[in-house]
Amino acid sequence: MASRNPTVLQFAPSSTSVSATVHPLVIFNICDCFVRRPDQAERVIGTLLGSVLPDGTIDVRNCYAVPHNESSDQVALDIDYHHNMLQSHLKVNPKEAIVGWFSTGFGVTGGSALIHEFYSREVPNPVHLTVDAGFTNGEASIKAFVSVSLSLGDQQLAAQFQEIPLDLRMVEAERVGYDILKTTTVDKLPNDLEGMEASMERLLALIDDVYKYVDDVVEGRVAPDNNIGKFISDTVASIPKISPPAFDKLVNDSLQDQLLLLYLSSITRTQLSLAEKLNTAAQIL
Repeated sequence: MASRNPTVLQFAPSSTSVSATVHPLVIFNICDCFVRRPDQAERVIGTLLGSVLPDGTIDVRNCYAVPHNESSDQVALDIDYHHNMLQSHLKVNPKEAIVGWFSTGFGVTGGSALIHEFYSREVPNPVHLTVDAGFTNGEASIKAFVSVSLSLGDQQLAAQFQEIPLDLRMVEAERVGYDILKTTTVDKLPNDLEGMEASMERLLALIDDVYKYVDDVVEGRVAPDNNIGKFISDTVASIPKISPPAFDKLVNDSLQDQLLLLYLSSITRTQLSLAEKLNTAAQIL
């Protein structure tokens, strides 16, 4: 009896260690492009720039929007604009390269496969980042995907988007701006002093939580955790031992530097505003 070789439906193997990190500048740029999009555009798409770290992590550090038109069955990208913007970015930072593309919305759509195919020709295994620029319910849905091929025997049928781990990297100052961005409606942006005050309040709240946890462990109300204890010990050991007067001087010097930068930036904005008005008046005359 002749043996039969069954045709197996399978996914092309993909690296399970692929992950991505995104810097807040990328999210801010995407949200800004979404606000400035044309009236008829439902979403914004664009190119992600960054690098691939030695451990395989895709580090996304910058982005720019690409004009496009899309319908239910086709997507048209402005490829010339994409290449011109890429060349401009490479002149400023030659270490950055294309790592993928982004789109606003809750997830992948029917046209995402067509756009991903174009970026697959620009860079191998691009990452697809989706950002809910509307911050529905005050939360940002930010996800990253890679494409996995679905084949039947030797014939490739389609591509499936597989979500990968995503880490949003930000310092405390960026965290303040990101939290404000999620509210979607604010009366005014906080200045540096207000941002520092919010950071100190959050720091004090975290210290209170640590104090409460340590007291609960000492009193026997909570079972001790060696990992948490080691983390607290390492954190306390990393704090430099300086005298209160030296600490006050350090804080005051840093505060004076920040006030000087604010003063210089205010003067710069004033000069630019005057130059713009003078230029406008000269053109009218």
